[in-house]
Amino acid sequence: MFSYKVDEEIWIELFQIHHKEELFDLIDTNREHLRKWLVWVDKRKSPNDFEEIIPIWTRNYADNNGFDAGIRYNGKLVGMIGLHYIDWKNSTTSIGYFLSEEAQGHGIITRTVSSLLNYLFSTMKINRVEIVCAVKNRKSRAIPERLGFVKEGIKRDGQWLYDHYEDLVTYSMLSKEWNME
Repeated sequence: MFSYKVDEEIWIELFQIHHKEELFDLIDTNREHLRKWLVWVDKRKSPNDFEEIIPIWTRNYADNNGFDAGIRYNGKLVGMIGLHYIDWKNSTTSIGYFLSEEAQGHGIITRTVSSLLNYLFSTMKINRVEIVCAVKNRKSRAIPERLGFVKEGIKRDGQWLYDHYEDLVTYSMLSKEWNME
């Protein structure tokens, strides 16, 4: 099983089928918080809703094509981070993340993304990493801004979210721009 130590408090752990209840509890407990920005939240109505998707996430990791993993803070599952499809020809990928409402304010996502960038640029030799956020999602946007990503532009009405469109902003970081921390 894939496990990656970010620091003494934070670990990234690849989801496996036995995590389905814990993952569901995280989402269900934070449903109102998460559904403001994530359209898939309402589609997850029971732990069994993860039985089809977790094997896909595991296969993506096995195929060297990204991952979806839990973020553990002091042992507790508090969020999720995904390394989406890796375009090996162009050496690019994108990162997505969410964090429980109660775990915010501890730098968990910033530290996790920073550590992941070190790994992507130094070990995997990825050249470009993107983060796409809803323009109105200030907390999510703060991560790439804090880490020095370049704001590339806004995709107007880029995502349908339940009953309205959201504008999306794309940020990127190139390996030559990253200062290994």
